[in-house]
Amino acid sequence: MPTTRNAHQAAHTCLLSTDIADKVALAQQLWRDWQAGQLTVYDLPLALSRQAGRPDRPALVAPNQLVRRRLRSSTGQAALIHAVAHIEFNAINLACDAASRFQGLPAAYYADWIRVAAEEAKHFSLLQARLDALGYTYGDFPAHNGLWELAQQTADDFVQRMALVPRVMEARGLDVTPGMMARFRQIGDTATAEVLAVILQDEIGHVAIGTRWFQYACAQRGLDPETHYLELLSTRFRHLVRGPLHTEARLAAGFSPHEITRLNQLCAADNCHE
Repeated sequence: MPTTRNAHQAAHTCLLSTDIADKVALAQQLWRDWQAGQLTVYDLPLALSRQAGRPDRPALVAPNQLVRRRLRSSTGQAALIHAVAHIEFNAINLACDAASRFQGLPAAYYADWIRVAAEEAKHFSLLQARLDALGYTYGDFPAHNGLWELAQQTADDFVQRMALVPRVMEARGLDVTPGMMARFRQIGDTATAEVLAVILQDEIGHVAIGTRWFQYACAQRGLDPETHYLELLSTRFRHLVRGPLHTEARLAAGFSPHEITRLNQLCAADNCHE
């Protein structure tokens, strides 16, 4: 009979890996092992780091120092693909952190985030292949660390993590991806547009997972999910709200019509449409 491993420890090992190929392989193996019944869930004290394992490159810079991503040149084309690849690489870490940091939850929670880690690894590999086809590799352009910084800010609050990382930062990907797909098609890069279409469909499911566990966390604390979510955004994290919103994708990911209306109102009040 195969030896089982602790799911929290296995996810934490993937989180801490600094080698790109190793992290991708570990994330995909996590899901295979879970499906095969080789991962078990029980609380395990871990020396949790607030830093995720990452390679020496790309260099991390402030957002205003990033390379302009105009698609008029192959460099701009690669820079935009690289930016999305960096998000997907960070998303592997976010899923693994969610599976290792927050313990004592239903087994379905860990199944969800372990599957997300594997799908984010798939996304990263698809984008890495597109970079390779253009003569670049992950690390050739600088990147910013905003997504992981938000994970650090929410490391001690399960409700805020589920509210802000999947339902704000990752949900923003639902809004902007169709526009990116159109831009790549305009320059004849249908291969990248098709990769982004795969990512968009999967990410709807990932944001839906965030919605499900945010609602669960709120129920555990006696909070109304819609009220609490909108209070968090309007009072403490208003700077994270951006528009325009992809209404259809957000509805499919579990946002209510009321939430979308209120988010649009916040954007209109702050003139935050990009």
